Amino acid sequence: MGRQSTQTGQEQSAAVPCAHLIPALEAIGTCAYVVDEQGRIIAANSSVEDLLDRPADELVGQDAHDLLHRECKGQQPPPTQCSMRQAFRAGKPAQGGDEYFERADGSLLPISWTVTPYRIGGTRSGTLVVFYLRGHAPALGPRPHRAAGTLTDFERLALLAETTTQLTSTLDAEEVLRRLVGLVLPRLADWAVIDLITERDEVRRAAVVQADGDALVPHEKLEGPMPPIPEESPMPLARALRGVASALAGPETYRGAPDSGITAEQHRLFETTGIRSAAIVPIRSPRDVLGALTLGRASHPGAFTVDDLPLVEDIARRAAVALDNAHLYQRQRKVAETMQNHLLPQMPHVPGLQMTVRYLPAPDASQVGGDWYDAFTLPDGATALAVGDVAGHDLEAAAGMAQLRNMLRAYAWSQLQSPSRVVARLDEAIMPITDVTMATLVLARVTQNGDGHWQLSWTNAGHPPPLLITRDGLAHYLTDGHGLLLGTGARIPRADATVMLPPGCTLLLYTDGLIEKPGHTLDDGLTRLRQHAAALAHRPLPSFTDQLLHRVQPPGLDDVALLALRTPSSHRTRPAR
Repeated sequence: MGRQSTQTGQEQSAAVPCAHLIPALEAIGTCAYVVDEQGRIIAANSSVEDLLDRPADELVGQDAHDLLHRECKGQQPPPTQCSMRQAFRAGKPAQGGDEYFERADGSLLPISWTVTPYRIGGTRSGTLVVFYLRGHAPALGPRPHRAAGTLTDFERLALLAETTTQLTSTLDAEEVLRRLVGLVLPRLADWAVIDLITERDEVRRAAVVQADGDALVPHEKLEGPMPPIPEESPMPLARALRGVASALAGPETYRGAPDSGITAEQHRLFETTGIRSAAIVPIRSPRDVLGALTLGRASHPGAFTVDDLPLVEDIARRAAVALDNAHLYQRQRKVAETMQNHLLPQMPHVPGLQMTVRYLPAPDASQVGGDWYDAFTLPDGATALAVGDVAGHDLEAAAGMAQLRNMLRAYAWSQLQSPSRVVARLDEAIMPITDVTMATLVLARVTQNGDGHWQLSWTNAGHPPPLLITRDGLAHYLTDGHGLLLGTGARIPRADATVMLPPGCTLLLYTDGLIEKPGHTLDDGLTRLRQHAAALAHRPLPSFTDQLLHRVQPPGLDDVALLALRTPSSHRTRPAR
């Protein structure tokens, strides 16, 4: 596989390497690279490296025209006369057969090439370039007759590469279907129909989409539950859903009496859509048959032939892998969410205090992580509050978080000492009896005095400082009581800090996922959080937390745990015991 290097400085701003494209480029089987909108190379496969004798780190970030294109005598052609560069700029497919690329040693290679627009990811677009030595075209199987509306060999390669990249770059099943439809329409057909087999072995017509010019129009009335898969039916869709075979079909296929409910639905589909030629293939993963893909042509030129089936099957196989991955991820996510719900506690009821919590998992992990919150009543009537962060956002971090939280509860309950003494005891125990290597936390005690005032005492072990917001919108961070994070092995005394909580104030404990954002400093994040919290001081507490998360917009690179507490708007003396 080709090597990649990360560019720095000006080069990085011009062309960001995209290593995730490499598997798709390797699957093409001949020289292929991708350029960005400016024509700079962002990924290349190993065939390019071998043929040009240039490692990927010499290619990535370079202008492809300036680096490679030469005329027959070795001169560089003017950019304005380069048809490949013009295709980059126009974002249109193009081909050429009388070009030269320069190898690292200065020798020239006569090449033929094709380019096609290529979505890099998200909103970024680029161009896929596939090339080979003239007279050494890659063998793609016999295609003696090219019907109207079919693709050239290079267009087929480009489509398969784009299919692999787009479908495997998401773990959302609905997004996989949406991208699949966008890939095949209108390039291969003007209708796309996707039938999926559910976990209960039922069939659901998940998508019926028509290409109307450049627009993709869903036909929801044709979607929905389907009859069961017939075990013996020889009809094309039934065979595809059983994973038996691919087939071609037309209106004549369904003119006879239907042998099953699925055949009747196919008759309705052809009659309603006007499809005159269709290719029907299984969507089959290595583990199971997931459904079937039907591509139909009504006004699209040409009819499907048996030569088209391998391409549609290849696309369906790539879709099956993506769907299988999405389904596995969803199942893992449900298990992880259940685990997280059991790990994070319910808030206690404390007369006079309001509390609300929120947890946002890192979306790229398994929906669990090392960020946590806790609140519980102590034997002396005080309320303990804690927010912490165990390094990582995976199952291992979640397990470490559970260990740490349970030990903290036990020490806080049994010792009834100051927060600093409890955290010091916890720090001593981390290395010998837990799997946690590094963690931060804030532990606090909230008590009500005899005159009804609420008091907060806390210690901070390397964690972002609590934020206190008055009901008038004055907000400041509680920076006292700060000490080392947990797990360093240092035995430095920890400090406590104490503050009286004003009536109607809001105390916010949170983890760093709320304030860390790429390209911004922690001070930027703290300032942004303080400003938004102050502006929301008058909101009811549940609305305060929801709106704060909405306005701060955590980037989602890490978990976020948030605990908000609000004191009564007026002092009330606690009844004597």
